[in-house]
Amino acid sequence: MRKIKIKKWTVKNKDGQDTQESLVTILSVLLANKDPKEMPRGLDNFRLYGRLSKAFTKAEKTDILTLEETDYKFLKDIIEKDVIALWGINDNMAEAVEAFVNAEIEKPEEQK
Repeated sequence: MRKIKIKKWTVKNKDGQDTQESLVTILSVLLANKDPKEMPRGLDNFRLYGRLSKAFTKAEKTDILTLEETDYKFLKDIIEKDVIALWGINDNMAEAVEAFVNAEIEKPEEQK
């Protein structure tokens, strides 16, 4: 399991209003903009997207994104392949992506 602290930051939207973005925003955009030909299909992926949706919703409330290893690997693969290079010049986005790809596996507590 991986737990990633969610950093939030404020940006101006196209209407000039302040809006909040976060790692969850980045991941949501990457998933939503996936080429339909590359979009995973089938019941297992349907369930995967359901788990991701729940994890994103919870992360928005708790500021911690908690993912099972298979779900983390799925998102990491998407980041490695599809992250928009230009986002790297935005310090907040760069830090959020780096925090995600460098997240360590949570070790189970040692038994006493």
